[in-house]
Amino acid sequence: MKPSTDSHLARDHSPDARALQARGVALTALGVLLISPDALLLRLADVADGPLVFWRGLLTAIGFALILLLTQRGGPAQRFASALARMRGCGRTGLWVALLFTGSTLGFVLANQYTRAGNVLIILAASPLFAALMSRLWLGERQPRHVWGAILVSLAGITLLVMDEAGSGSLTGNLLALGCSLSLAGNFTLCRTRPGLDMSPMLTLSGLLTALCGLLACIWLAVSGVGEGAAEGLESVLTQLWPSHSVDFAQRAGWLVLLCLVLSPLGFTLIQRGPLYLPSAEVALLMLLESVFGILWVWWVLDESLTLRGWVGGAMVLGAMLIKSLIDRRLRHLQATRTPSADASAGGN
Repeated sequence: MKPSTDSHLARDHSPDARALQARGVALTALGVLLISPDALLLRLADVADGPLVFWRGLLTAIGFALILLLTQRGGPAQRFASALARMRGCGRTGLWVALLFTGSTLGFVLANQYTRAGNVLIILAASPLFAALMSRLWLGERQPRHVWGAILVSLAGITLLVMDEAGSGSLTGNLLALGCSLSLAGNFTLCRTRPGLDMSPMLTLSGLLTALCGLLACIWLAVSGVGEGAAEGLESVLTQLWPSHSVDFAQRAGWLVLLCLVLSPLGFTLIQRGPLYLPSAEVALLMLLESVFGILWVWWVLDESLTLRGWVGGAMVLGAMLIKSLIDRRLRHLQATRTPSADASAGGN
């Protein structure tokens, strides 16, 4: 069995280890803060579904590709060859990771078009619990009782969120958010089948697949709406993707560039490095800040809040995640204090 990185981090209380853990907290927290305005900026961009998916995918692919190339060594040709080698090294598992991340991106972007941002962020926060459930079903990993309790409470809270204002059309958005959360959970579970292998290079491919989905949606709308030849159809696609006639087009495009080319690639890259210095339970605890700050951003700028049922469901999900993470941290601390005593007893005998 692979040695537990979490256990190693828990046992090491040296000054150097504390400094590394502080670095992990700083990297993860900064990454979460960078991606927390995600839902807000999507609302401010106010772009139709197809173009929004296209630009989200293309710009994030460019951002992730630039980060991947800049982290390689050598000249431009060597950096490019090294980046391709890292992507090929992810193998078939990496392709499934890219597909699942594409599914989560589509779910997140479209969910924010059809329901409250707070609903989306809270349902997304439950993805680690879905990952724990999938790990039990597919990998045979046993989960403690408090994890199962958190899963049941979160599912009840998500049920309240999904059913919230179902008649007004937000049911579609809530189900898309649920699909996003399940895709992320599947991604986490799949990555556990290849421990020690960095799958982040496949995020570039995921961005390109997302952009392709958006482009196909625009083409379908053009073909079904025009039907008078390829030239008009192509013009319709270009108009959808680049509506330069819009008065506030430059401002809305600016929000998308800020989010997809800068904040998302930098934020997810920092979060990806967090587990190198922190136990996964603490990373999950810090990730709850995304939902909290994301809801506050939308409430502050757009004055968009949850209904009473939504607040109850959200409190159940976030509360279950918080208690689960705190229990994990406590259990890890107890294990860390017992291990030196057991080692000392073994040495004395």
